[in-house]
Amino acid sequence: MRPSEAAALTERDCKLPESGWGELILAGSRPEVGAGWTDDGKSYEVRGLKRRARKTTRPVPIPPALVQLLRRHLDVYGTAPDGRLFRAVRGGRVRSTEYTELWQEARRKALPAAEVHTPLAEVPYTARHAGISLWIKAGVDPVEVARRAGTASRCSGSSTPSCCVDSSTGPTS
Repeated sequence: MRPSEAAALTERDCKLPESGWGELILAGSRPEVGAGWTDDGKSYEVRGLKRRARKTTRPVPIPPALVQLLRRHLDVYGTAPDGRLFRAVRGGRVRSTEYTELWQEARRKALPAAEVHTPLAEVPYTARHAGISLWIKAGVDPVEVARRAGTASRCSGSSTPSCCVDSSTGPTS
């Protein structure tokens, strides 16, 4: 998912069986844009999915490990009053500065000391790129990879992943 899609994820968007694979039905996004750029003064906007018609949804299969993590998250933290899974302490949107700080802390704990100050997994969006690359390397049909990643409108007619991957920057967002 894009960070803005995760920010908009609600409990009703999640199919989380007791065991096995689950599914997220992505229906919208809440990109952080800054209060000066919105009509209502909020630091985010509620939008549809990127490069999709306003009411379009995108189903994304999720592995059993993520199903269990999300089930546990819901059991421990519940949801915001509007049903969102991820929220700040006071119920608002988790700001990019907050999750970037956590990402950097996780990098320091997970990476060998010699790699902490390298570009390896430098920003949270890297996980999205890594997931897309993993699907392609695992042999998932490139058109299916593009559909799951939300780039299908640009890649649907291709049988190669090159339409979804820019060799200089990695997978498209």
